[in-house]
Amino acid sequence: MISAEQNRRLTEVGPYSPGGRLLRQYWHPIALSEELDALQDGVPRPLIPVRALGQDFVLFRDEHGAAALIDRDCPHRGADLAYGRWENGTVRCPFHGWRFDGAGRCLETPGEPCGSRLHTRIRQRSYPVREINGSVFAWFGDGEPPALPVWDCLSAPRSHSFSFRGVWSCNWLQALEVGIDPAHASFLHRFFEDDDPEQAYGRQFRSNSANSELPMTRVMREFDSPEIRVEQTDYGMRLITLRSMGEAGTHVRVTNQLFPNAFVIPLSETMTITQWHLPVDDTHNVWHAMFTSFSDPVDHRRMREQRLAAHTLPDYTPTTGAWNRYGFSAADQARNTFTGLGADINVHDQWAVESPGPIQDRTREHLGTTDKAIIANRRALLTAMDALERGEVPKAVFDVQHAASVTGPATMDGVCRETGDADIEAYWRRVDARRRERAPWAAARVASAEGAE
Repeated sequence: MISAEQNRRLTEVGPYSPGGRLLRQYWHPIALSEELDALQDGVPRPLIPVRALGQDFVLFRDEHGAAALIDRDCPHRGADLAYGRWENGTVRCPFHGWRFDGAGRCLETPGEPCGSRLHTRIRQRSYPVREINGSVFAWFGDGEPPALPVWDCLSAPRSHSFSFRGVWSCNWLQALEVGIDPAHASFLHRFFEDDDPEQAYGRQFRSNSANSELPMTRVMREFDSPEIRVEQTDYGMRLITLRSMGEAGTHVRVTNQLFPNAFVIPLSETMTITQWHLPVDDTHNVWHAMFTSFSDPVDHRRMREQRLAAHTLPDYTPTTGAWNRYGFSAADQARNTFTGLGADINVHDQWAVESPGPIQDRTREHLGTTDKAIIANRRALLTAMDALERGEVPKAVFDVQHAASVTGPATMDGVCRETGDADIEAYWRRVDARRRERAPWAAARVASAEGAE
């Protein structure tokens, strides 16, 4: 349980709020590259609206084909530049024809007297943008942006990475917190029958763990009281979840929180998901997931079709929600799933984070032992806000040298048949190393980073 004031600090994302100022110190994924490259009404239009952290922007491709981001309100009379004309890498406002480039410079002010220099005094704010593996990242702070760590999802070849996103109607923090709650999977994602792992493409908790003949669904179902260990790291937290299975060994699952608003989890022995929760405003967020394969190239078409089946374009809104009771079926709850919400675990998570309301009232909650990661993360957020207010650099804001050494992070899911804490750590590190051996790009990068230390 926390106070109403603490809850406000943790959840508000506007530019003048403590939480909003903190979140603006980090890079955020704001769009998919395909949104800029797709046809709109049958014609090319590499320009889309973006809303993030309670502010509105317009994202477009500049004259060099690079992604550019500027404020969305025209500095003349405030008209919406998301309706602007894209002209050779620039945006022209339909209201009076003022035109802007990717750096925010005003290039023309038609209607002004001949020889007017008004445009030289007009500047629309622009923001640093990086396009990596099908995702567009932006930074909304002041001054020079920090360096991005060498995460697996950002370092993998494009052929081995897939990105997708979706909108949830709730505050970003309650959405993030489901991803750093290892205990919920035994109930929220409980299936009464185990599928053929070969049919589990792209569906978490539907395949076997490494070094185990047991499907993950069975492990989660039968061993529902895990021991959760939280380790602080320079990038956030490492979560080690242990489920003792008696003579069968110990199920070990290693996940990570990337401070402040992302996490990394294993999808299978050869694939991970890195997922950010971008605050759209105080009451909405976008989950932005990057799938990374450490073996074969990903099937982009198939993975996209799977996700599009549950979302509508162009806004990536889910096809289920409170308006249709999240697809709840009493028959499904009786026979197939613990929730009655079908087989898509994204829907399970959506219900869990939206049902407490747009901003959860945390003054009414009662946390338990399995919530230790959530408690630690809230403390870290409040501590980082305090540090920023003192003029200090908050957690996980890296310079170039430090960022180059922040790699991975290691994630895994498997069964350790040895005993003792040292054996368990050696086991999960060994499994992670085995995964990287299949991906030369990952093995080489980690070795280089370790040498630099």
